[in-house]
Amino acid sequence: MAYHELIKNFNRIREYMREFYVYGFKSRDEYRQKSARSYDDERRRLESWLGDYMRFRQTPDGKNVFLSIDSRVSLHNPLYAAWKTKSFTDGDITLHFLLFDILSSPEILLSLNEITEKIDARLLPFPEPRMFDASTVRKKLNEYIAEGLIVAEKRGKTMLYRRAAESAVCDADILDFFSEVSPCGVVGSFLLDKGKAHPGHFAFKHHYIASAMDSEIVCALLAAMSEKRYITAEILNRRKERVSENHIVPLRLMNSVQNGRQYLMAYSERFRRIPASRMDSFLSVTAGAVCDTFDDLRHTLDAMQKHMWGVSTQSFSGKRMEHVEFTVRYADDEPHILRRLEREKRVGTVERLDKNTARFTADIFDATEMIPWIRTFLCRITTISFSNKALEAQFKDDLRRMYALYGMEGGETE
Repeated sequence: MAYHELIKNFNRIREYMREFYVYGFKSRDEYRQKSARSYDDERRRLESWLGDYMRFRQTPDGKNVFLSIDSRVSLHNPLYAAWKTKSFTDGDITLHFLLFDILSSPEILLSLNEITEKIDARLLPFPEPRMFDASTVRKKLNEYIAEGLIVAEKRGKTMLYRRAAESAVCDADILDFFSEVSPCGVVGSFLLDKGKAHPGHFAFKHHYIASAMDSEIVCALLAAMSEKRYITAEILNRRKERVSENHIVPLRLMNSVQNGRQYLMAYSERFRRIPASRMDSFLSVTAGAVCDTFDDLRHTLDAMQKHMWGVSTQSFSGKRMEHVEFTVRYADDEPHILRRLEREKRVGTVERLDKNTARFTADIFDATEMIPWIRTFLCRITTISFSNKALEAQFKDDLRRMYALYGMEGGETE
């Protein structure tokens, strides 16, 4: 079977894109999920879209192929290329161009029979013309009506079809920004393709591009939330290599500003909780019935977010809430420390004790989520306490290990 660039099952290419870009250090023999031939097909497909970013490294285990993308340099997300490739038959593409040639402007209004006759007239001169019956043409027109490309108008008993008027494309700078920072930014990328080439005015210090691979899932979730529906989601547990089917109510998408990961906060009827699920674990989403309690669940999540540092809604200590408190002391020429505390406190509170001392306090579900942030103040923390004593012991033990590593067994810093 010959290799084709076009794809039918996006989940498969999505998984390979993640392997090549996010993980990216496997040799050909380590891809055990599929055959070596499948691996070669997917690698060539990716190379046809992202050849400028493909790299390889020779190791004792073999040749490792991976994607190397400097997100600080790439003004536009290159992974969107995967969404701009579609599978189609010879008949699909032939009929597509015939229809838009016949309905070349919004002023041309034709019936189904008239369109079919014009198609036949264009194809008859060919030695072996491919003919399309009225049923096939009607189905294709209905597809384009659903996409907003064709408009149907009923005149008496006859349905007439015309090309939809083209909408004005948004400002290019707005689309540049939207396409790189918003969920489903691929929509902005498609709109940019319709406009003229223009200089980009945005650069991103932290440019998280991997979320492009989850655009289809995100779109389905946003539609379900807009209509306040249940969904049935297939979710992959990578650790156990097991797929589970979950009946849940999607409530809110959460984007991490630290690592760019996307999470879904959803109510699980089975566990009667609102946990977070990573978006890259979703394999499919199917909308279900309308949820009558959607607004109440949203209000519940709003109240919970007042005690959420990240996305965790349950403490590992088993308690409903955990208390965190620490005091920092800073020099006269370090007012930025206080400003940082005020700017980054999220759901906590900051109390200024004197000119050079401030206290941070918070009551949250899971204090472990705060540890990376707390560590950024280490040289200035004078006291710290956690209601979760196991976490406090671990935190202080990590400090002692760090002191020992740098020959500071006394644990005192200037």
